[in-house]
Amino acid sequence: MSKILIYDTTLRDGSQAEGVSFSLEDKLGIALKLDYLGVDYIEGGFPFSNPKDLKFFEEAAKLSFKRSKLTSFGATRRADTEAENDAGLAALLACGAGVATIVAKTWDFHVKNVIRTTLEENICMIRDSVSFLKKNGLEVVFDAEHFFDGYKNNPEYASRCLLTAEEAGADWIVLCDTNGGCLVSDVARIVAEVKKEVQAPLGMHAHNDSDLAVASTLAAVDAGAVQVQGTINGFGERAGNADLCSIIPNLILKKGHQCLPEGALTKLTEVSRYVYEVANLPPRWHQPFVGVSAFAHKGGFHIDAMRKNKLTYEHIPPEAVGNERRILVSELSGRATLLEKVEKYDISHDKALMREILNQIQSLEAEGYQFEAAEASFELLVKKALGKHRPFFHLAGFRVIVERREAGEPVSEATIKVEVGGETEITASEGDGPVHALDNALRKALERFYPQLKEMRLVDYKVRVINPKAATAAKVRVIIETRDHKDIWGTVGVSENLIEASWQALVDSVEFKLFKDQEQSDVR
Repeated sequence: MSKILIYDTTLRDGSQAEGVSFSLEDKLGIALKLDYLGVDYIEGGFPFSNPKDLKFFEEAAKLSFKRSKLTSFGATRRADTEAENDAGLAALLACGAGVATIVAKTWDFHVKNVIRTTLEENICMIRDSVSFLKKNGLEVVFDAEHFFDGYKNNPEYASRCLLTAEEAGADWIVLCDTNGGCLVSDVARIVAEVKKEVQAPLGMHAHNDSDLAVASTLAAVDAGAVQVQGTINGFGERAGNADLCSIIPNLILKKGHQCLPEGALTKLTEVSRYVYEVANLPPRWHQPFVGVSAFAHKGGFHIDAMRKNKLTYEHIPPEAVGNERRILVSELSGRATLLEKVEKYDISHDKALMREILNQIQSLEAEGYQFEAAEASFELLVKKALGKHRPFFHLAGFRVIVERREAGEPVSEATIKVEVGGETEITASEGDGPVHALDNALRKALERFYPQLKEMRLVDYKVRVINPKAATAAKVRVIIETRDHKDIWGTVGVSENLIEASWQALVDSVEFKLFKDQEQSDVR
């Protein structure tokens, strides 16, 4: 088993993704989470480019990292400027990080057309910059930008750039497929050729423009690379970077390499979802290894086989990466599906009850309900069928008003009356829309009785018209995705009235949270 070092650039390259903007607090939180996972290098940012990244290094120095090395990012000195007088290199020293990553042009096309200098001056820029940082005691990671395109166009010059950095003392030579257009076979061939020339340890940095970043990174490791660069969830510019959430488990579970501390792989799903949460982006349900649907099974034949042997339709145990198996309930469901879903209730012997639950599911789906993305609603349905459902509150009524004043934005207000344990609570709340106002009013009414509801947060809201030919009288299906500090769950509601459908899903969401917490408390 060989050691492959993990270099995370979520805080720098990942922040360049469209729709992603990390605050200083976000970056510090993610850095601690990456250290918790156990990556070797955390690239904190570009201290010369903006005050926030400079402040990050200042604040990160106050934190205690147990495993990860904090790394700054910059570029080679400017043309016709002494390294000692280059502001960018000075920022790498001043930020206090013990590791500096510098990017350099290795494609002659970029040297001539982007930085617009001579090929020889670019070589001097590489030599001077690496040497300057090494003289000042830093570990230096040399990122050879556009290396694969450069190597294809002018292999002698691209290789000369690498050898210059190595001679100047670079600790790492990282080959970058910056445009993400290189095929896997070309990556494997070129890395193997470079390995014969360069003695310094090699790394791989791939972008995903051809949907090959993960495969190219794994091929680079096979060809001799011992450092891999990427981001959590593949965040990055354009089509993104190589996704460490796929690279790491493939290296550990499929290739037998050591990448993380013993047992840390089980933290991967948690870290993935944390980064989505901080980035304020919905998780990719079908993301391999860590996605909510990565180990979801729907077809009856599949589920029947899974009950007999989990290897039939799973390439790894979901627990290995901290994920979980999900059995989806739909109109395709059969007895095997229900057996798997209700196993914890020990009712497999009651065929009549199983048939009753299945008939109810199929009847509800005929009305427009869908439980694939609403497992929490399914759990509550089963509890009701078993007589184990105890409502935590009773709705006495609600009213939602949407008012639009002249030359102003519409204002939504919800008033709700609920009863809890013989007590009545009446509250009102405004929101950005009628459903938001109703959600706010419900939580406001219940938090006095159930303070744990403050942990809940609605993270997704979907509306689907079921029978569009009915036009404005059509039924709608509302799916709500909710999360707390630990779990994510989905609920569903169906009605001709959008507010009523939303209410059904909201109630299920709240009740599931309360049932879940109660069950966990009983276990403890």
